[in-house]
Amino acid sequence: MKPPSQCIRAQVVLLLLTLLVPLTTAFSADPPYPPSPVIAGMEWASNETILRMAKDGDNWPLTWADDDALYTTWGDGTGFVPKVKQKLSLGFARVTGTPDKFTGANVRSLAEQVGQGRDGKKGWGILSVEGTLYLWLGHADNKGGQTQLAWSRDHAKTWTFAEWKFAEFGMMGFVNFGKDYAGARDSYVYAYSHDGPLADTPADHFILMRAPKDKLTSREAWEFFVKLDATGQPQWSRDITQRGPVFKHRDACLRSAMTYCAPLKRYLWWQHIPLPAGAKDRGDTRYTGGFAVYDAPEPWGPWTTAYFTEKWDVGPGEHGDFPTKWMSEDGRTLHLVFSGEDAFSVREVTVKVR
Repeated sequence: MKPPSQCIRAQVVLLLLTLLVPLTTAFSADPPYPPSPVIAGMEWASNETILRMAKDGDNWPLTWADDDALYTTWGDGTGFVPKVKQKLSLGFARVTGTPDKFTGANVRSLAEQVGQGRDGKKGWGILSVEGTLYLWLGHADNKGGQTQLAWSRDHAKTWTFAEWKFAEFGMMGFVNFGKDYAGARDSYVYAYSHDGPLADTPADHFILMRAPKDKLTSREAWEFFVKLDATGQPQWSRDITQRGPVFKHRDACLRSAMTYCAPLKRYLWWQHIPLPAGAKDRGDTRYTGGFAVYDAPEPWGPWTTAYFTEKWDVGPGEHGDFPTKWMSEDGRTLHLVFSGEDAFSVREVTVKVR
């Protein structure tokens, strides 16, 4: 029989192991999916080559519109030079030129929003379809939660706001294709979100949804990915309660952007890695943190890992986009637009193909 002191020590060790196992699982340094069968790696240009404009603003989702410009929104800032006088929760901008020599111009609109942080609406995802810009507005409840759709038919000057909201989702985005939605896989528009109502609280998985591209403004037109059937085909339902996960990563699904790279025939899903539990704002990776790029042949997968780092050599921002306008013809040179250092930041990356 063991002495009482040894029994107590054994019980303490067992208790500590029990407590540590969940923490190890929750914050694993390993990516949740296997390596990509197509992309062997991503090599980033020197951080000294990063171009930064519009300092003091974040988010910066992008879409390539019919007039050949990129349209974007910023949050909690004053936009491009000449800057707006009042700090905006949501501002609009137009970007022209090449990734190494571009110009940004603010687009003034009565739809601009005020309110710092969670107190004001933000632009999370933007998409151009047949000359119309569509925008997912986050913080739609002005408390850091919910999402609302808005659209503009005059290149961001005036906007119409949907009368309905998604109370279930707090960080929505659109799957972007080519110029003005050219090269889309079908007649649907695809959108995604982490499965949670708050923009700064991670979930265990992402969801996928779609609607016919001519019916985006109708709430009833949206249907939700449920699962893959026995043949690998996606199953959809208009019942939001039937939604299922399209991507799983425990306690790490939050801010992201998905773009189709036509030359590689792969969907690229940029996802930041939220800060650890206990951080003041787990979504704020503007100055430090990591991200991953996952790839798949379809918006519903199967997902694999093209790039993964828990700590990049610069702040990765809380949003990152690979605009299709700035992709090379072979898809092997891309440009990441990210909100690192609270600015419109651009960095080139070389894609290594297997």
